[in-house]
Amino acid sequence: MTKTILGLSGSLRRASFNAGLLRAAAELVPEGTGIEIGSIRDVPLYDGDLEKSSGLPPAVQTLQAQLQAADGVLLVTPEYNNGIPGVFKNAIDWMSRGPGLKMWAGKPVAVIGASPGGFGTMLAQAQWLPVLRTLKADLWADGRLMVSRAGDLFDSDGNLTDTASRDRLAGFMDGFAKAI
Repeated sequence: MTKTILGLSGSLRRASFNAGLLRAAAELVPEGTGIEIGSIRDVPLYDGDLEKSSGLPPAVQTLQAQLQAADGVLLVTPEYNNGIPGVFKNAIDWMSRGPGLKMWAGKPVAVIGASPGGFGTMLAQAQWLPVLRTLKADLWADGRLMVSRAGDLFDSDGNLTDTASRDRLAGFMDGFAKAI
């Protein structure tokens, strides 16, 4: 039986370290597991009036369908000003609307991230905890992965080229896949 993980990067930048980390995770998942990479790019800013008048935007409906079909979720988070990127939190907020809240309940979720700084994405990862608790998601906390000094580990297209980081990521993904 194949396990499916919905992977979401919280960055919109073309050569994003976090989008590259997500692509590398998709390459390194163990056999029998696949990552479907979702996109938050077309998710509008949350607006209750828009939701009331038009319902869930198409990009959110797509993400909810991917969430429903997934056995687990991998959030690949940048850290902006020591916190969660607003665009990423906004997408998760939209995904929890309507039927989405029930889709998160009990869903295994892992959080990783890459940053040019020396502390990786430690603070952003910690700030996801109350959000995931509120969603009643099942946070997988047996593993932890923060990629620090990402500028030295990724190429100019945002691809993870560092062998040691790829090995750590492969181990992390193996553990998460087994936990699902």
